[in-house]
Amino acid sequence: MDVNNIHFTALELKIVRYIFKHYKDKHNARQLARILRINHAHTNKLCGLLVKKRLLISETIGNATYFSFSYNNKLSIKFMQYLLGLEEQLFPKWLSIVLYNLKRFSQHISFGAIFGSSVNNNNFNDVDVLLVYDKNKIKDIKKIKDEIIKSQLIEQPIRYVEITEDDVMLNKDSKTFYNIFSNNLIFYNAEKYVEVIKKCHK
Repeated sequence: MDVNNIHFTALELKIVRYIFKHYKDKHNARQLARILRINHAHTNKLCGLLVKKRLLISETIGNATYFSFSYNNKLSIKFMQYLLGLEEQLFPKWLSIVLYNLKRFSQHISFGAIFGSSVNNNNFNDVDVLLVYDKNKIKDIKKIKDEIIKSQLIEQPIRYVEITEDDVMLNKDSKTFYNIFSNNLIFYNAEKYVEVIKKCHK
C-alpha cells in the first residue's frame, strides 16, 4: 500500500483501539459490529483495510475470520502509543475536573487510567482509577490523594486500584484485572500502558 494513501477514519481508529486493548479475546467482524454498534458489512471491510495497513492480522478458523492486533510489528506499536496518547481527548466532559486533578499524579506513576461506569455514563456514584507505580512512591501518592480530597472539587468518591508493574504481570490472567486493563481511558503515559499490554499479550 502506498504510504501517501494511508489515512484512518474515526471508525477504523475505534476498531483498532478496541482490539488492541482486548488483547486476550478473538474478534470477528460480527462480534465487533455488535459490541461497537457498527454495521457488520462495514466492520468487515474496515478490518480488512486495517490488515492491509498492518495494524491487524487475520486468522481464519472454520468459516469465520478473526482479527487481532499486530503486537509484534514495531510500527504498529508506535502507532498505538501515539493513538492512545491522544485518548485524553476522548474523555467525557463530566470527567474534566477529575482528569485535571488526576494530572497531579503524573510525576509519580508509570501510567494511569480511569475505568468503570464513569467512563460511559454521567450518572455514576464513584470514579474508578488505576494507578501503576513503584512502591517507593507510595508516600507521594498518598499525599496527592489527600490533597484531592481536601480540595473538594470532586463530588463523587474516587476508588483507587494501586499496583506495580510486577503486580500487573502476576495478575494478567485475572478476569478482574483484564476488565480494568481493557475497558478504560488512559490519562497518563500511554507509551508505558502499550508496553505493558504487549507484555501481557505474550
